[in-house]
Amino acid sequence: MFSKISIMATRRALKAVLIDLSGTLHVEDTAVPGAQEALKRLRQSSVAVKFVTNTTKECKRNLVERLHSLNFDIQEQEIFTSLTAARSLVEQRQLRPLLLVEDSALEDFSGMETSEPNAVVIGLAPDHFNYQTLNKAFRLLLDGAPLIAIHKARYYKRKDGLALGPGPFVTALEYATDCQATVVGKPEGTFFLEALRDIGCCPEEAIMIGDDARDDVGGAQNIGMLGIVVRTGKYRVGDEGKINPPPYLTCDSFTHAVDHILQHIL
Repeated sequence: MFSKISIMATRRALKAVLIDLSGTLHVEDTAVPGAQEALKRLRQSSVAVKFVTNTTKECKRNLVERLHSLNFDIQEQEIFTSLTAARSLVEQRQLRPLLLVEDSALEDFSGMETSEPNAVVIGLAPDHFNYQTLNKAFRLLLDGAPLIAIHKARYYKRKDGLALGPGPFVTALEYATDCQATVVGKPEGTFFLEALRDIGCCPEEAIMIGDDARDDVGGAQNIGMLGIVVRTGKYRVGDEGKINPPPYLTCDSFTHAVDHILQHIL
């Protein structure tokens, strides 16, 4: 089984690698061991590299500063975030959003009209997930406002363990209002396609590396990419069996994923 998948992969002309950040390269302020050096080796190859993240805890500028503090050579223009995708959708629809995101992420929505909101945009916002704020969102949705979910991850990895993601709160609002959220982040196919469009690459020419079997790998493989699950971050034993088709590869860390790409695909 594995050898057949490997042969199929080697026949591809690999042009790009999409890389998740939180849980794959780092967990909060701690880098995954060996990830910086592995990224340098990957950059020395012929492939383009793009970083794709669902993080809604901080704006892109703060995220880049965090990565630089961990000695990752990553530039802001190389990162495609679900915050960027959400802002683009809100602008296209000319909406005035109620923003349920952390204060540290608001910078990525600067300049947007938010008075008298007629839409709800929800990300990961532990400081704002209280009854009063969620009830305000609930009432807007009952009045016909659209619900835009930056993503619907069930949980994510922090230094102190797994923590609830925005997914349960999005689902609660959907349940209470009998509406369906528009999801813009991973695992939505449009998110991956937009990231690939930035680098002029089609799905069959790309690989996704991430710690979330469903959102990172499942979403990527649904549009024709190959996916590699790493056993770091939020990964739990058996996650690779929760998606169909299964991941192209499951390995211990980003370092091992890069080793495989350089040795068996390029």
